[in-house]
Amino acid sequence: MSIAHPLRGAATAIAAAILVGACASVSVGGDPGTPAPAPQVRVGDTWVYHIVDGYRAKIVWDETHEVTAVAPDGITVKVTAKGSTFNGERIEKWPSPGVVSQGAVYEDETNRFDPPLVRYQFPLTPGSRWSQRMQNLDKPSAPYGGIARSVSVRGYEQVATPAGTFDAIRLNVIMQMDDEEFWRWPTECNYVIWYAPSVGASVREQKRSGWRDKGGQDAVAYHPGQNAEIELVSFRRGS
Repeated sequence: MSIAHPLRGAATAIAAAILVGACASVSVGGDPGTPAPAPQVRVGDTWVYHIVDGYRAKIVWDETHEVTAVAPDGITVKVTAKGSTFNGERIEKWPSPGVVSQGAVYEDETNRFDPPLVRYQFPLTPGSRWSQRMQNLDKPSAPYGGIARSVSVRGYEQVATPAGTFDAIRLNVIMQMDDEEFWRWPTECNYVIWYAPSVGASVREQKRSGWRDKGGQDAVAYHPGQNAEIELVSFRRGS
């Protein structure tokens, strides 16, 4: 079952930000440290996250990400969400660690990406960046384009979570979604992700998003979407 999260959003300046960002110098911040190699993924690797989203009315749930298969053609991960207001499950397909051909990029949806989403470009090197454009193959083509995503890699920071304290590389993500309509601009996303090499995954994420109308009285108003905090609760290494 694919979960349709009730909070959606958009805005206008992402494409320009990605274009400018690709040419801008990087202020690494934190401890530059050494590049993080791709993780050795095993069947049974399991990450459990606690997620809180929303503003006045908070939506709270837990997600379990479990590696169910590792084969020459890729990695399969089952994601199970459980909360007081919704439950669901999706399957992610990774051609290789950090690369997603099927999975989620915004909320808890299931997309098929062309080209595959580069969630993490290994080795993760402080000061580096990458940008890409992709189409969701499960969505009818629209006249306004696909998903545009730009990631800049910062330095290492110590991050405290319910699962413990980790040395984690900070990633700043700017993304424009593929939901533009004749009456509204696409969703603009501004994310921060902390990736810990010791667990081969993120240990904390902050997600903010929103959108604007193209005309009328609401054209100057910013419609908030995501306001999510994600933390690692536990990690279990497979055999």
